[in-house]
Amino acid sequence: MTQSGNAAAWPDLKPTALLVLADGTVLEGFGLGAEGTAVGEVCFNTAMTGYEEILTDPSYAGQIITFTFPHIGNVGTNDEDIEALNMAATPGARGVVLRAAITDPSNYRAARHLDQWLKARGIVGLGGIDTRALTALIRSQGMPNAVIAHAADGKFDLAALKKDAREWPGLVGMDLVPMVTSGQRFTWDETAWRWQDGYGRQDAPEFNVVAIDYGIKRNILRLLAGEGCKVTVVPATTSADEILALQPDGVFLSNGPGDPAATGEYAVPVIRKIIETGLPTFGICLGHQMLGLAVGGTTVKMHQGHHGANHPVQDLTTGKVEITSMNHGFAVDKASLPDHVTQTHVSLFDQSNCGIALKNRPVFSVQYHPEASPGPRDSHYLFKRFADLMRERKKRA
Repeated sequence: MTQSGNAAAWPDLKPTALLVLADGTVLEGFGLGAEGTAVGEVCFNTAMTGYEEILTDPSYAGQIITFTFPHIGNVGTNDEDIEALNMAATPGARGVVLRAAITDPSNYRAARHLDQWLKARGIVGLGGIDTRALTALIRSQGMPNAVIAHAADGKFDLAALKKDAREWPGLVGMDLVPMVTSGQRFTWDETAWRWQDGYGRQDAPEFNVVAIDYGIKRNILRLLAGEGCKVTVVPATTSADEILALQPDGVFLSNGPGDPAATGEYAVPVIRKIIETGLPTFGICLGHQMLGLAVGGTTVKMHQGHHGANHPVQDLTTGKVEITSMNHGFAVDKASLPDHVTQTHVSLFDQSNCGIALKNRPVFSVQYHPEASPGPRDSHYLFKRFADLMRERKKRA
């Protein structure tokens, strides 16, 4: 199938970008951002805001994002809203697919046009296709492997692109954490952004937290700092002994990309040792999945994944429903959870597992992103829940 794209948005232009799916489907559009090619898994994201945060989320490494919302770029970009820790690296999405042309920014915080920003970060973009049709295809057939290509002259080696898309092995069994984790240990004290004040600093911490960086987002660290934490970020391969030597009051297991079972080969033994100490432990996304593996559960690849800022989740411990931000293509199989693990949160879209807690340890995790920046903020309470566990343990000590 070949799709001509939204030529009205780019009059008198021939196609300058392609999305070539592994089954041979070719979607023609118009190039945005960097020229070149990138291979990855195509997913769709239903968020209406936060495209810069989404594109720089390290959890999207290995993926090409299709935005279902048609107007992307209208608030520009800036250096404050990047979620990746390493400003120089490009560990987020490999490519981006849009419906409409990028509009000129209209926001007082805008520092750069999205197209210029994509070029600077080396992200290949494509616009002018029917993203609703692509989303429907993903919903029916699952997330395809694909190559996104942008050439200003409109010349492509289609046979080579099809071969690359067909032969890319996919995310199952792929450990992508080494390309996004920090190279060395460091401390973090920046707190969340506030209107007219910008970001603050935590100068009187109550807790010492070690965060294992599997691809951690900046706003997670900000919310931890905002709950009174001095945060020490350590690389993903840090041993349990090295973590415990820092004498933490709690340990955080971060989000990240790829197959949790692959990363779990070296991460799960560390997590198990931390659990055994009785330290309060909190995991998000990949950290949640690997905690599930560490306590005896299994993970599965999802059909289309969950990606967006409008996913309803029920907290089974309170009965409340929260609107959440999600980004995951793997999930903990709730049927595999042993008796000493409680399911605490569930997706109201498909009843998939979205949270667990241990019955005999101060350990819990969620599948979604409670730190979501720019929002929604319904789930910020989980950071207080973590702080309360550390506070209770310190009182007993």
